[in-house]
Amino acid sequence: MFSVEETIAGTEAVQIPKQRGESLLETAVRYAEERHWDVFPGTWLEAVDGVQRCSCGDTACAAPGAHPSREDWATQATGSATVARRMWQKHPTASILLPTGRTFDAISVAETAGFLALARMERMELTLGPVTLTPDRRMHFFVLPGASVKLPELVRKLGWTPSSLDLVALGEGAYVAAPPTRFGSSGAVQWACRPTPANRWLPDAEELISPLAYACGRDR
Repeated sequence: MFSVEETIAGTEAVQIPKQRGESLLETAVRYAEERHWDVFPGTWLEAVDGVQRCSCGDTACAAPGAHPSREDWATQATGSATVARRMWQKHPTASILLPTGRTFDAISVAETAGFLALARMERMELTLGPVTLTPDRRMHFFVLPGASVKLPELVRKLGWTPSSLDLVALGEGAYVAAPPTRFGSSGAVQWACRPTPANRWLPDAEELISPLAYACGRDR
């Protein structure tokens, strides 16, 4: 069982071990090496006239410094720590992006629903995988691959229509930004539930869907 109090107490409490002061390069390498996650470098932030801009050059970028830098990003993603190190050596400040649909899928919900679901999951004594909290107020719950296919039917079985809930499964062809990637001046991605040896084995979407759907229904 996890403790919500421990996971949401503050930035220091939710940081993955060794992450404080660690470079993006070393963090990306550890994700590949320790968690066996595929990683790929995205865009990065550049100072232009004293303002942090996305390296893509779009001044109206919706996720400055936190999206793929090339269209073939899916083929660029690697689970090799050696290759990851080489890629980030070319762009040391590049964001760390993780493709979904490979070693994990991610269930994305609004931050308010996510924290409500975390509290409910604690009472249910559910075992969670890692969960990220993004500056655009979304939470991503890491689950076993296949969630994007299962989710609509799982939601219907609970009495909801999939379109009625702000609950999205990210699978093949999608990605999530990993801590400590920054979204422009909005802040950095954090761990709401950090990766630990205890949550190396991810839950199935079916195990989490009830509290997540309930929380999203309350948050409408």
